Amino acid sequence: MARFKGLLQTQATILLIRNYHKKPIQVVWKKPEIGWTKLNFDGSRRRDGQASIGGIFRNHKAEFLLGYSESIGEATSTMAEFAALKRGLELVLEHGWMNLWLEGDAKIIVDIIAKRGRLRCEETTKHVNYINVVMPGLSNCVLSHVYREGNRAADKLAKLGHQFQDPKVWRIQPPEIVLPIVNDDAKGKIVLRTK
Repeated sequence: MARFKGLLQTQATILLIRNYHKKPIQVVWKKPEIGWTKLNFDGSRRRDGQASIGGIFRNHKAEFLLGYSESIGEATSTMAEFAALKRGLELVLEHGWMNLWLEGDAKIIVDIIAKRGRLRCEETTKHVNYINVVMPGLSNCVLSHVYREGNRAADKLAKLGHQFQDPKVWRIQPPEIVLPIVNDDAKGKIVLRTK
């Protein structure tokens, strides 16, 4: 790195210089193929340690099929992400969807499941074991990572879960607060990721 006279070289300055030339990334929610169902899932954790989960199912026309949201008590953010995926898979089995695209914004979740990584937390291990049993039983199942900007509807539902004492499932249309995001996604709205 070049040194400039009078420039204080702190970690923040180095980060600023490193990211100065990075261009924003265009992120868009993508529809699944015809005959497939897409689940976007997310976990949320507040500073007090309380966590909640949420997810949304849509078809190849980006039409809302089902949404869920619930508080799960005290948990790590990783545990919340796994719990969100597990709950989504429970709903998949209830509805008989067999061609499934699972998408979340926590890359570590995708990596652990794809590599069948070992975990230290017993509760998280239970979620992962369930996921690893259900996924191969589906006709077709794809798990992918998306930037948070492409997972906004699930993120909103996960944050909404902090407000509920009992699990919520929406079957006809999503909650009003999520509807604008669902409509933007259906139209292919591009969201810029600047990080």
